[in-house]
Amino acid sequence: MRLKKIVCAIVIILILILNNTPIITNFIQIPAHQIILEGEESRFNIGFPLSITVRADKQGIIKINNVAVHKERYLPSLTRFSIKSEDIGHAVVNLKLFGIIPVKNVMLDIVPKKYVIVGGQPIGVRINTKGVIVVGFSDIIGTSGKVYCPGKQAGIRIGDILLRIDGLDIKDSDSIVSILREKGGRTLSLQIQRDERIIDLKVNPIKSKDDGEYKLGLWVRDHTSGIGTLTFVDPSNNKFGALGHPITDMDTGQMLNIKDGEIMHAHITSIQQGYKSRPGEIKGIFIEGKDSIGKIEKNTKYGIYGTLYNKDNLTENLYPIGYQSQVKPGPAKILAMIDDSKVREYSIEIQKVVKQDQPNPKSMIIKITDPYLLKHTGGIIQGMSGSPIIQDGKLVGAVTHVFVNDPTRGYGIYIEWMIDELNKK
Repeated sequence: MRLKKIVCAIVIILILILNNTPIITNFIQIPAHQIILEGEESRFNIGFPLSITVRADKQGIIKINNVAVHKERYLPSLTRFSIKSEDIGHAVVNLKLFGIIPVKNVMLDIVPKKYVIVGGQPIGVRINTKGVIVVGFSDIIGTSGKVYCPGKQAGIRIGDILLRIDGLDIKDSDSIVSILREKGGRTLSLQIQRDERIIDLKVNPIKSKDDGEYKLGLWVRDHTSGIGTLTFVDPSNNKFGALGHPITDMDTGQMLNIKDGEIMHAHITSIQQGYKSRPGEIKGIFIEGKDSIGKIEKNTKYGIYGTLYNKDNLTENLYPIGYQSQVKPGPAKILAMIDDSKVREYSIEIQKVVKQDQPNPKSMIIKITDPYLLKHTGGIIQGMSGSPIIQDGKLVGAVTHVFVNDPTRGYGIYIEWMIDELNKK
C-alpha cells in the first residue's frame, strides 16, 4: 500500500514537472484548428516523439517533411515536422504517443492568399444606438413634494438599453419626452435589453413639480463619437475593419448596440503623451457629413465593420493576410499616423503569441521599440486602436489595448479574427 502511494506521488510530481516545461506548454498551445496559406510552409516542434497520421480530403494538397501526402500518410516517432501546402483543401493531423495513445488532433485548412489594403489612418467614429442606453438616474420632485425615481423603482439598471415604450420604438432621448407627453401619467410597458436578454417592465411616470412634465428619472445617451484607426479595406467589395475592439459607452462600459453610424477623415490636432497610470491620446477633429468616408454596419467584440463609400483617397497598399500559425515572437511593425502628414511604419516587438481556437482581442503582447514613436507618444495611446501589425510582409493583426502601467506595451488581435467577423452575416 505504501509503495503504491509512493509511485502515485512520483507520477503526480512528474506530470506537474512536465506540464510546466516549455516543450509541454508549446505542445498544448498548438491550436486544434490551423489555417495555412496556399504555397506556404508551417513548422511544428513537438519536442518529444509522437507518431503522426495525416489524412487529406484529396491528393496533392500538402507535403509532410517535403513528401507528398496521397490521401493518408503515417510517420512514426517524430519530434518535429513541417507541412507545406500545395493546393486548397482540408486535412487532419492525428498525433499519438507510442503510436497508440491519441493526444491531439489538428484540423488544417489550406486557403488561397487574400490581399487587403492596409490602413493606419486615424478616423472619426460616430454611432447612433438602437434605443438609448441608461447612464444614470435622476430624482424627481412630484407635485405632492415627494421625491421619486420611477425608472429605478421599476427595476431599470445602469447599462440597460431602453428599446420601446408601450410598443413604440425609442430613437433618441427626444422620443422619450414625446411619448411621455402623449401618454400622460398612465402605467407604461417598457422593453429593455440587458446584456443579451430582452426584459419587459412596467413603470409609472411621475409629473414633475418643476415643469409639469411626466418623467422617468433617467439619464440616457443615444450616440457616441471618438477617434480610432482604420485597420484594413477589402478591395473586392470596399468592406472595412477598424479598432479591433468594441465601441463601449464611456460611463457604463457596455458594448453599444448600434442602429447606424459613420467613419470620417480625422484631422489630428495634438498628441497627449502616455505615462504610467495615465494613458495618452490622439486628439483630432472631424466634421460630420463633410468628412464622411463610410458607413458603420456592425459594432462587435472584435472591432467595427462597414462599407467605404469609395476608396479613392486610400493608397492602394496591398498586403497578404497572415494567419496566427504564421505569427511568431520577434520584430514587427505597426502602421500609424501621429501627425497630419502620412501613415508611417514604426518598429515593435511581438513578445508573446497566444494560441487561440476562438476569437479574442488579446491574441498577442506587443512592445513599442521605435525611438521616434516612443519620444512622441510614450508608446500606445488612445486612438491607435486598430493600427495594423505587419510581420514578414503580412498583415497579421491590429493593436487593441495598452497596458495602463506600461504604455510601451499592449495587446493585439489576430487579423484572422477580424476577417472572420467582417464576413459574418
